[in-house]
Amino acid sequence: MITINSFLFAFIIIYISGSVADIILDIINSAYLKKHGMKAPACFEGFLDESKLAKMTSYKAENTRVSVIQSIAGMIFMLTIILYGFLPWLSDNLKDMNYIIAGLIFFAVPGAITSVIGLPFSYYSIFVIEEKYGFNTSSLKTWAMDHIKSVVISVILGGILLSIFFLMVNLTGNIWWIYAWAIFIVFQLLMTVLYPTVIAPLFNKFTPIEDKELEQAISALAEKSGVPITGIFQMDAGKRSRHSNAYFTGMGKSKRIVLYDTLISSHERDEILAVLAHEIGHLKKGHIKRQFVLMGIVSLILFYIAAWMLEWEIMYKSFGFTETPFYAGLFLIGVIWGPLAVFISPLFTAISRKHEREADGFAHDALNDSKPLINALRKMALDNLSNLCPHPLYVKIHYSHPPVAERIANLTSM
Repeated sequence: MITINSFLFAFIIIYISGSVADIILDIINSAYLKKHGMKAPACFEGFLDESKLAKMTSYKAENTRVSVIQSIAGMIFMLTIILYGFLPWLSDNLKDMNYIIAGLIFFAVPGAITSVIGLPFSYYSIFVIEEKYGFNTSSLKTWAMDHIKSVVISVILGGILLSIFFLMVNLTGNIWWIYAWAIFIVFQLLMTVLYPTVIAPLFNKFTPIEDKELEQAISALAEKSGVPITGIFQMDAGKRSRHSNAYFTGMGKSKRIVLYDTLISSHERDEILAVLAHEIGHLKKGHIKRQFVLMGIVSLILFYIAAWMLEWEIMYKSFGFTETPFYAGLFLIGVIWGPLAVFISPLFTAISRKHEREADGFAHDALNDSKPLINALRKMALDNLSNLCPHPLYVKIHYSHPPVAERIANLTSM
């Protein structure tokens, strides 16, 4: 076990505080739902009974329980490998290798262990909880293949990106963070093109919408809104889950609208159009560009801070390192930043919720009616057993969308 100095002690306090705060938020949110969840919000009165409310409350409680246990397991694992000197031991065994290979292994080993720890939780969530509440349609083979594909993709893309970062640190000196940031931005742009056309099809089948009248209505809505769409597809989401959704993805020629087949089968045509009008609203209101610009600014600041921290000898020594391999420094910076996410996320979730309200307003204007989107939101909330009474503090920190009851109230006021 490594010696604890003031730097490491401060990290441990911050790490535990951040992790525990997140866990407590989950527990508070679940308790709040248990206390208030048996009374339907005004906009849902007449649409669900006590048995449905009880089912929604129970579903959220079980998911929260698994999430809390997984968070505790993750916290124990991270503190264990830090306090017992696993990271410096791993670094010492890699020091004679090429720095890129050594760095990739250094990142991969803890990542692989974390993935293995997460497998039982993923299995339990899908084949116990989702199965119990009638959502799961996935087979064990599909679940296993999804994990294998995800690992392969993560290894390839993460390996490429990290290798370039390592090269930048080694070859460009103190200004490496500028080059690394530029490469990161290019990578993000590239992923917006590759995800819908290359990565997503590895997991799901995307086919033209079978309902031609619906396809024509969507095309007319997109044309009316001035949004050129390369393709309108339905996705075979039903082979894994009965949850329903729709999304807008891609950029340039890869821009496309994707509908879950579960959404098409469970919603009326005007409701589907309202959901898509909301997604189109994000594009028309410039939300995607704003988020990308915000991500660019924040990531530039973080890369600069990372470059500054990379020179801290005390950071390496506090975590038990006798040398200062930069790849270990980058890993440690990520570990140090992790617990702070719960404290800075309210800013970004607030911006996201504002965008969602604006997109709802666009959908109302595009259709000159709020009822279709209200009906769609209400139906999706009931079908997905959504939390209708989240704790206000939990919303501020974790919700990228306003609570569904709030969205319906806003749409009704229009």
